[in-house]
Amino acid sequence: MSDKLISIVTPCFNEEQNIEKLCLEVEKIFKNLKYKYEHIVIDNKSTDKTRNILKSLVQKNKNLKVILNSKNFGHIRSPYYAMLQSSGDAVILLSADFQDPIELIPDLIDKWKNGNKVVMLKRKSSSENFFMTFVRNSFYKFISKIGETNLVENTTGSGIYDKDIITNLKKINDPYPYFRGLITELTDSISVIEFHQPLRKYGKTKNNFYSLYDLAILGIIKHSKIPVRVMIIFGFISSLICLFISVLYFFLKIIFWSKFSLGLAPLIIGIFGLASLQILMLGILGEYVILILTHSRNLPLVIEEDRINF
Repeated sequence: MSDKLISIVTPCFNEEQNIEKLCLEVEKIFKNLKYKYEHIVIDNKSTDKTRNILKSLVQKNKNLKVILNSKNFGHIRSPYYAMLQSSGDAVILLSADFQDPIELIPDLIDKWKNGNKVVMLKRKSSSENFFMTFVRNSFYKFISKIGETNLVENTTGSGIYDKDIITNLKKINDPYPYFRGLITELTDSISVIEFHQPLRKYGKTKNNFYSLYDLAILGIIKHSKIPVRVMIIFGFISSLICLFISVLYFFLKIIFWSKFSLGLAPLIIGIFGLASLQILMLGILGEYVILILTHSRNLPLVIEEDRINF
């Protein structure tokens, strides 16, 4: 038995049909591995029987640790917080819905043992519908083009992370982190294990348009200055055009004083030109203001209601 400890982190919300089977499968895998382990399950205030199942399981398995959030803190903050609570020499992040194949745990550990500090699970194909696959792939290509760091495409953050990476994450005061982006800012040495992503075994996905939009905007705003710089350049060019038109109109008005309708041209330029530019720029700027507000409030990642077996 190795003296190394592996931490498994699983975020969940309303996974009553999956969570018991997942915990038992993880326990079964580690019986055949020569590593000690802890399995941290963080529950995001489930409204089904997930919490009761976890409280029952934790009585039977001393390696299972449970964090019960006092409210639903979202799919971004909750798993990140749980990873920071781990004490393992390496941390494996896996979803509760079996879309991250748990049979890849030994492969992740082997790659980590061979010196890889970050190994991510990368989808080479998926059983989800074509439209969602297309949207995800398009997003990854877009953010890779405009981002200051190269994100690993077709990853969700699931994988194995060395203790040194987790230690550095603990030093970052970020109340609303974009996990995949933070990893690429800490290291360029990221290995991958490719896999086919199956459909969920049971239950329905918790992702919706808003959660996916939230994640996409977070990735763009936090890891690219290009949108705000495009806005500045666009606004500067537009202002020069408007200034040129204004000066031109001024001289034409002086030369052809009686042939111009009084106030018509500047009214049209002002209302339709400047107003549309202001709305566009304020919309982009609003995303940055939201992010600044989130940071300035310095809220905790989550607030625990209880923790068991720690």
